[in-house]
Amino acid sequence: MRIVNVASEANPLVKSGGLGDVVYSLSRELANADHEVSIILPYFKSVKSKNPGAEYIGYDYVDMSWRHQYVGIFKMVIDKINYYLIDNEQYFGRDGLYGYDDDGERFAYFALASQLVIHKFGLKPDIVHVHDWQAGMLPVLMRVRPMDDWRAHFVLTIHNPAFKGYLYRDSLGDLYNLSTELYDNGSVRFEGMVSTLKAGIYFADKITTVSPTHRNELLTEEFSQGLCHVLEFRKDDFVGILNGVDVVEFDPEHDKRIKENYSSKTFEKGKREDKLALLEEFGIKDVDAPTFGIVSRLTYQKGVDLVIQNALHLLYRGANIIILGSGEYGLEKAVQGLRDSRPDKVGVYIGYSDPLAHRIYAGCDFFLMPSLFEPCGIGQIVAQRYGTLPIVRETGGLVDTVHPEVDGFSFAYYDVFSMRAVLDRALDVYYVEQPKLKEMIKNAMELDRSWVGSMQKYVALYKEAIS
Repeated sequence: MRIVNVASEANPLVKSGGLGDVVYSLSRELANADHEVSIILPYFKSVKSKNPGAEYIGYDYVDMSWRHQYVGIFKMVIDKINYYLIDNEQYFGRDGLYGYDDDGERFAYFALASQLVIHKFGLKPDIVHVHDWQAGMLPVLMRVRPMDDWRAHFVLTIHNPAFKGYLYRDSLGDLYNLSTELYDNGSVRFEGMVSTLKAGIYFADKITTVSPTHRNELLTEEFSQGLCHVLEFRKDDFVGILNGVDVVEFDPEHDKRIKENYSSKTFEKGKREDKLALLEEFGIKDVDAPTFGIVSRLTYQKGVDLVIQNALHLLYRGANIIILGSGEYGLEKAVQGLRDSRPDKVGVYIGYSDPLAHRIYAGCDFFLMPSLFEPCGIGQIVAQRYGTLPIVRETGGLVDTVHPEVDGFSFAYYDVFSMRAVLDRALDVYYVEQPKLKEMIKNAMELDRSWVGSMQKYVALYKEAIS
């Protein structure tokens, strides 16, 4: 099968969040299963500076109403995946990936250029798999204004429903060379605007999101960010497929970033050595205390406010806390204040460090992820791989990946006291139920979280889309 993924991010070239992980990991598993896989990406400034060896393979132009825009095309092959990189300094020669006033125009250009690449190089994919709002208009373009005489089939994956790609009605003609009839008949209209995400939902053959529970949540008023009515119309074509993790990168038996490697059979000694090293790094001397770790963006979505409100209780019960992350100014200051008040028990790193993240996964006893909402989540799955038991709120992919008192702990209601009750339960297990703790760690480490099973579900869905 020939599959083209179109996205704004993909490892190892560019990543700002889980989108980059998913596009790459799924593509790699598909390629390993002998499918012909390509990824089309913007050739961002950051990608160009780190990968000067990309091969220049040609150029062309796309028209956006009165604009006649250059499309430079570069190619790399990584892990049997063909990466096509779209080069345009005006749109992608910037320090950041997103957050610009002309993002709507930038990614309209990306969709037009992606269609051009598929046509120009004769890719003729069986499936065009588009991701989030940035690529959502590509199925519209290829159906309404095709460049080829073969019929493409499309899968759209919704990674983050909060971003819908809003544009004004006249942008259809001004940016995409499309008729405003698509707005007037409702095909791309959402909340009085053009929505490139709604367009993808409407025109794709199949729609996915990143966990079964999140799929069900997106069909409700409470969790859908307003999309429930659109998705209800397509619910028979809408499925949730749980993300896997990169089991090569996150492997406690071979991870070079941690002090002591270990498996589900040797974790007692290995995790002890990694815990000692982690606590020494932060100057924490109470090495027998239960240690709670966080690797997260410090935002309201991740439940960091609940952690802060429960921190004194954890410290009162003898716990250590290690926090890695950055985000909202108030939450950063709150965790720094917590560290300053108890530097003997609390370690904080504002920012991100991949090696430190691995050391936290390996060296902590528990991993805190009390998210307000979480489409899938990767932190809790990685923590399980390292035998660090996640403590999560029951939402989205957290429900699908953490089984209470089997391979982690969970609570239902987003409030301080519900979280405190499950923290106390975890502490009781640590202090007085060591056999149960060891059994849970072993259960967590032996879970199959590879991308193989998820990839097979995507292949089955691709075949349905084609049939």
